[in-house]
Amino acid sequence: MGNKLYVGNLPYSFRDDDLHRAFSAHGSVTSAKVMMERDTGRSKGFGFVEMGSDAEAQAAISALHGQQQGGRALVVNEARPMEPRPPRSGGYGGGRNNY
Repeated sequence: MGNKLYVGNLPYSFRDDDLHRAFSAHGSVTSAKVMMERDTGRSKGFGFVEMGSDAEAQAAISALHGQQQGGRALVVNEARPMEPRPPRSGGYGGGRNNY
């Protein structure tokens, strides 16, 4: 078990401080970050929290998974490593002769 958690189904009004506050009741929070849209500055509805220990992370999952925040049931589980994405093409096929 790792101490980095994925938190999904967040209310769009949630910010880093709100996330930190919700999780600090269950242990020490090393970092709390709500992911934001680059262009609009609006929340993407998910974030990541890093707890001080694996035991604290497990306590936070047990306490907060499924809990209502702003009318939404939170999804809290262990964060998985980001999967590699395929390279991006130019949007039209990428080659000179692909018309």
